[in-house]
Parts: sequence; C-alpha cells; structure tokens
Amino acid sequence: MAKNAAYYEAGWKIEAVLRVQGTSLDLSAAPLAGDSARLTELPESLTRLTQLWNLDLSGNRLTTLPESLSQLAQLKLLVLSGNQLTTLPESLIRLDNLKIFRG
Repeated sequence: MAKNAAYYEAGWKIEAVLRVQGTSLDLSAAPLAGDSARLTELPESLTRLTQLWNLDLSGNRLTTLPESLSQLAQLKLLVLSGNQLTTLPESLIRLDNLKIFRG
C-alpha cells in the first residue's frame, strides 16, 4: 500500500518518543482529517518502542494490525476506535500488561 503523509508523520513521532524514552504515543487522526492525514498502515519502527505504555491509533483507516505489535510488551492502553479493523492479530493475547482496550 502507498505510504501517505500520515505514515511519515507517524515515523517522526515514533523517533521523537524513542529519543526521549517516552511511554505514550498518540497517532490518532482528527475527526475531520482528510485521507492523507489517516494511517492506512503502521511504520515498522513502532515495534522499537518496547517501553510504550499508551498507544492511541484511533480515527485512522487501519484495516489490519501487524503481528509484531505484540513486541510492545509494556503496553497498558491500546485505543483502536474509528478504524476499519475486522480482525485482530492473535499475538495481542501476549500483551500481558494490557489493561484497557478500546476497539
């Protein structure tokens, strides 16, 4: 799938969180955002955020999530509302710290 502006912006946000060893990442799209401002796929670099506690992916156009999302072992909050997901990867059950899931 072609990478849009949202994909590259997400990559920059991921790098910024890595630099400061942050625990939260907001990759949500604004309610009135155009298609180029909505993620259709996740950057592979997301899996480098092994210290991440909170991840907001709401309001995008994601149709699938990568199995590699299970590498975010510290994840406690995952927000997926407003996407076009029909299934979730089975690997998400490995996220033992996940307490809140909004789909």
